[in-house]
Amino acid sequence: MSKKVVIIGGVATGMKTAARLRRLDKDAKIIVLERGQSLSYGACGFPYYISGEVKSFNSFDHTPQGILRDSEYFRTVKGVDARTGCNVTKIDRASKTVTYETQEGEQVLAYDKLVLGTGATPVKLPLPGADAQGIHSFWFPWDVHAVEDEINARKVTDVVIIGAGFIGMELAENFAKRGLKTSVVEMQDRVLPQLLDKEIADLLLPTIKKNNIKLCLNEKTVAFEVTNGIVSGVKTDKQVIPAQLVIVAVGVRPNVELAKACGLAIGPTGCIAVNEYMETSDPDIYAGGDCAENTHIISKAKVFTPMGSTANKHGRVIAGNICGQAIKYPGVLGTGICQIFDMEAGSTGLNERTAKLAGIEYKAIVTPGNDRLNYMPGVGRIVVKMLVEVGSQRIIGVQAIGKNVSKRIDTMVTAMSFGATLQQVANLDIAYAPPFNGPIDNLGTAANCLGNKLAGRFNGINPKDFEAMRAQGGYLFLDVRTAPEVSRNRIAGIPNFVNIPLGELRQRLDELGDKDQFIITSCQIDLRGYEAETILRQAGFTNAHSLEGGMSGWPYATEHD
Repeated sequence: MSKKVVIIGGVATGMKTAARLRRLDKDAKIIVLERGQSLSYGACGFPYYISGEVKSFNSFDHTPQGILRDSEYFRTVKGVDARTGCNVTKIDRASKTVTYETQEGEQVLAYDKLVLGTGATPVKLPLPGADAQGIHSFWFPWDVHAVEDEINARKVTDVVIIGAGFIGMELAENFAKRGLKTSVVEMQDRVLPQLLDKEIADLLLPTIKKNNIKLCLNEKTVAFEVTNGIVSGVKTDKQVIPAQLVIVAVGVRPNVELAKACGLAIGPTGCIAVNEYMETSDPDIYAGGDCAENTHIISKAKVFTPMGSTANKHGRVIAGNICGQAIKYPGVLGTGICQIFDMEAGSTGLNERTAKLAGIEYKAIVTPGNDRLNYMPGVGRIVVKMLVEVGSQRIIGVQAIGKNVSKRIDTMVTAMSFGATLQQVANLDIAYAPPFNGPIDNLGTAANCLGNKLAGRFNGINPKDFEAMRAQGGYLFLDVRTAPEVSRNRIAGIPNFVNIPLGELRQRLDELGDKDQFIITSCQIDLRGYEAETILRQAGFTNAHSLEGGMSGWPYATEHD
């Protein structure tokens, strides 16, 4: 007898499960219950509709051929009974039924296998004035329509976004491109705080400011100013920012109410607990997407990673396992990438915060370089930060900002998924041609430099660590760039600064004095800085270091002649 599969949720996980399940089992009875009116829409692209980069909202729920992915489409093309406007209110595991409400009233549906793809809901701020008109989330299709309608109807000019994560920064770019005065309020000390370490995130600040976005870091939103029922400002612990429209983008929470009510296990992340087969604590119920927890491949910790890409993979695994394929889902690396104007910012694996939480002893390095050979048109800068586990030399995390970042992040996703070490990454046979990279790709450079650091051949100082000691003195700062380079741009506020170009250093070592003093060498990308550090150590200087990333990796105060 054919099995009856009921799926709650008709977006990423739900519809991917349904479509693949039908391909695997022609006889299964597949019913999808979706509370909204839209099926299988691509919410990740919503910010780009605001600026007009995506011309039609239909792009998000139509096939590439322009066919609407509605109930009729899924019935005729996929052989799936997908029902919209169905709000599931109860799961009865004993009787294996779900109860749901429609405009026609309450209905009960039996299942053999049940799939929970209930997704997540934006977090709301319980603050004074939070219910005023003009304050929105930006997660569901109706959110996008409401924002677009308000911009047009009220001739909005001033927008405040609360939260500098993916959605917040993507929206900031697209509101700014639309010509709106845009401010971003973030209570943490950096943009993309879950993705990037501070010294990498701070390299994005010039681009953000150049594009006229007001960025308010280390500020906590405490209330909303309201005039005649409409939001007129955002009050933080430091100021009041005028606003005709506010987007609250401080994160989402998994929708687990149905799972809790029927007694399914909830994991430490607050998501539905699942095993490697995406089964819940009830073997006849699966869960996937934003409502289900994931396992981090490196730390083995349970994590909440609401990503459309993950949700689609979950759906494929669930469908296969309903059909008896025993497919294991290996987990996630927490990979993410974001475009901010002409910059890309990406990360995979652990950053310093999550590595410490996992109890992993690590070393890290910051290495800038060009995204292709410098004589090629369109050459741009990439800054890579790489983390390695001490002892095993297994790479545990990579962050990158600049141009053509996605290529490097995706390469490291593959390598790290198979436990790659520094030496293995250094020797990867990465495609090389001058329009794409240098003879040693940025990833190979980072791996080589980090290998030197582990071996004690390179005494690098992280930019954020030097920023903490910069004004205190107690060191000699040796800039080995040419005099014109130094005059154009140098680190501000250094009390003991010396400029000796690298080509003259061997002949002028006696000018440096005490060989036991703390010396920090620096250049533009730390290539010459590392050479200078090596020269000093070979000449008997016992406390030589170099500034990781040089000027290209320096996100803090600078000055020029």
